[in-house]
Amino acid sequence: MGTGAITQYVDVAQLVLYMFWAFFFGLIYYLVREGHREGYPMETDGHARGTITGWPVPEPKTFLMADGSTVVVPDPNKKEPTISAEPNHSWIGAPLVPTGNPLLAGVGPGAYAQRADVPEPDEHGKPKIVPLRTAEGFGIARQDRDPRGMQIIGADGIAGGVVKDLWVDRMEMAFRFLEIEVPGAARNVLIPMLFVRIGRDSVKVEAVLGAQIAQAPVTRHPDLITMLEDEKISAFYGAGTLYATPDRAEALL
Repeated sequence: MGTGAITQYVDVAQLVLYMFWAFFFGLIYYLVREGHREGYPMETDGHARGTITGWPVPEPKTFLMADGSTVVVPDPNKKEPTISAEPNHSWIGAPLVPTGNPLLAGVGPGAYAQRADVPEPDEHGKPKIVPLRTAEGFGIARQDRDPRGMQIIGADGIAGGVVKDLWVDRMEMAFRFLEIEVPGAARNVLIPMLFVRIGRDSVKVEAVLGAQIAQAPVTRHPDLITMLEDEKISAFYGAGTLYATPDRAEALL
């Protein structure tokens, strides 16, 4: 028998290969199950919706968070985001068509995740996204334009309000939102910086029309934004890229 042989038919290399196969199978099994904890549709499609249980959905696991709270995933009691849409056909997998205001329907580019309805903390446990007026030590660089006081112009060329402030991410050192004062509205609204382009004398947002800016979700607190509110605000302007006007939802050809 050669070096490494255990019997005439089994050697160390063969046992190592079998061990690798067993390990790789176990790894795939583990990843498939863990991949179904979050971000996976736990409900069936179609009109008769039902909760998906059994393999490969794993048993609930409790995670201890840094602040002492616990999170259970998958959580059978967790509510999915509310949507205002219906399938355009009865067959499974049919696309959803918004009902009511498509910018607030919660489908398509307006879909959002059901994140925690609390402000996202920084390394010190304080809210990391705050208005510039409350962020001590932060400001606008001298070489950059200050958009405060500029009009916000929608895709139709109509002004929807005036920029009153900027909201800064104190951990990333970046501006996340523009705060807009809308005429006649009780509360200011926010627009994510990724949806705007700051010009010489105005700010342009192509995602929505000027009059639609007033329909954007608002925060409960004038100086704080929760993770869920962040999701809903971003989803509103994301939906506008497809639903702001009827022709945007039509085929290019």
